Amino acid sequence: MEKREEGNQTIITELILRGFGDFQDLRIVIFILFLAIYILTMTGNILIVGLVVTNHSLHTPMYFFLANLSCLETFYSSTILPKVLVSSLTAERAISIPGCIAQFYFFTALVVTECGLLAMMSYDRYVAICKPLHYGTHMTAKRCVHMAAGCWITGFLAMSVMMYLMTRLTFCGPNEIEHFFCDFTPVAKIACSESQEFELMGFIFSTIFTVPTFLLTLTSYTFIVTTILRIPSATGRKKAFSTCSSHLFVVTIYYGTLIIVYVLPNNENMRKLNKVFSVFYTILTPLVNPLIYSLRNREVKVCLRKSVGKLTNGIWSKEIQGTVFSLGWNPKSP
Repeated sequence: MEKREEGNQTIITELILRGFGDFQDLRIVIFILFLAIYILTMTGNILIVGLVVTNHSLHTPMYFFLANLSCLETFYSSTILPKVLVSSLTAERAISIPGCIAQFYFFTALVVTECGLLAMMSYDRYVAICKPLHYGTHMTAKRCVHMAAGCWITGFLAMSVMMYLMTRLTFCGPNEIEHFFCDFTPVAKIACSESQEFELMGFIFSTIFTVPTFLLTLTSYTFIVTTILRIPSATGRKKAFSTCSSHLFVVTIYYGTLIIVYVLPNNENMRKLNKVFSVFYTILTPLVNPLIYSLRNREVKVCLRKSVGKLTNGIWSKEIQGTVFSLGWNPKSP
């Protein structure tokens, strides 16, 4: 552990992320599990971005927002999981103060951005299902770009304030963070300097960026469900409910755990559970989002089959061509 003297205090320059240190006997199992989750998360989300970019049939507002969400999830998972994997495999849990601040900033900025994107996606579905005649005028390409850009800019600008407040904290006592990443409550808990302003702003931002967006999402889905109930076809209702319920379930888990951890009052018992709740919105949600929002959609399945077919045919054609030429026969010769 690196230290330096400042006045009468010993200033710590490294922090220790305890992570899942209570399960040392299972660290290899934890490493394999999280590595599999990370690979699947990255593969699923990158696949969605690639499909949306390369297929013109997916150039619609819904898939534009889904591509933004999948792009975000790749950064989101890469902010936390690589450090968890290293800690699980090597037991190296130290993180520098600048590294901790950077992890905190990108994680919180991406959380705020995701909350905004989820709200925009629910609004897009509300307009498409409840006001289909106005969809073309409401969800224009220009408006969608502005909405997505607003989510990204708001997230990174707002969390710049939190990052600045975090840089003003000093650490001189116990340097162990009871978490698997640099979250603001565990970090504030071990700070030697005054952290009330940091904690207050964290609570304000958490409330502003989670509760209203969750209510907007919930309201949109309420109108969507009401509209679905009017569908005369029982098969149509069942299919729509299946899609809607899965979306709402994932959104509720994501927002619910965020609100429990960051908005509700924390006592000692709740702090012990926060690490468990954090797994849901940091690790599991990025894993299931591609499946729930994209890979179950008929349009995405069609584009995926076409892309795989083109790739397979291309590889097969090259193999056949290579075999033919290796036999000394030129198809162009008489």
